[in-house]
Amino acid sequence: MQGAGSAPTERVLDIIEILSRTDARGMRFSDVVRRLDLSQGTAHAILTSLQNRGWVTRDPVSKEFNLGPALALIASRLDAERPTAAVARGAIRRLAEKTGMAASVVERIGDDLVITAFENPSNSPPAALPNDRIPYAPPFGLACAAWDSVAEQEAWVQRGAAGDASLAERLRAALTHTRGRGYDVDWMTPALAEAAHAIGTLSDDSVPGNLRSVVDQLRVEFIATKMLPDESLRGAHSVATISAPVLDSNSRVQLILSVHPLRRMTVRETRTAAEPLLQEIARISEERSAHATRS
Repeated sequence: MQGAGSAPTERVLDIIEILSRTDARGMRFSDVVRRLDLSQGTAHAILTSLQNRGWVTRDPVSKEFNLGPALALIASRLDAERPTAAVARGAIRRLAEKTGMAASVVERIGDDLVITAFENPSNSPPAALPNDRIPYAPPFGLACAAWDSVAEQEAWVQRGAAGDASLAERLRAALTHTRGRGYDVDWMTPALAEAAHAIGTLSDDSVPGNLRSVVDQLRVEFIATKMLPDESLRGAHSVATISAPVLDSNSRVQLILSVHPLRRMTVRETRTAAEPLLQEIARISEERSAHATRS
């Protein structure tokens, strides 16, 4: 569980993160205030400090805010400090070109899974955006949890099962099945995944007592939908994501690579779609080994 943070610091980071999103182009002062629910005084003070340090720029004509040149210096260090993430960005570009499907890099940050890179080969609205956060709890994160430590796997199971022993066993079986298959298939439509995300972010304190049992049942149903085993599926079904982990030299999850078909597929078609994904993951491992040898 994350510890108590600094509210002022979080407001600064909120502004940086929102300006880094691809859907934030054309954002003005009033947009920042509205999107982040900040007072004008707070937003003005933060943006002024960020401008003074070169982290943010403001077009003098359009009045639109953008990320500033100082962040480029930080970004230039990331490729050196995080070489696997840099290689992964190249991998999803190749995946998007090869498959015609959107592709993404997902990394675990605390209790969340965060999309840190995204490639969309079409002009259609993206299924996800960089900095989108997904709770690391069922029905999400199976591709990470299946290769996580035993203790982290059990914590993931309990976040979804919430005391339901039968559901906990099904979640453990899903972890075993996913690891044996080598990748995860999310059989949810984008709309259903979005609804599951919304339900997953609700806390007991935010749900009226008379609705708590309904919300709990919805969580169970979403998890059940996500855990459909291959052998139970006949015909084509909606597939949102196919994903698999990149492991480090100690077999720990570094990040997740995903493709987003966003269409109906048979089990055989998902296996075919997973092949270039697994090839790119193998390529990342080979490049990491070569880099370690050179170092």
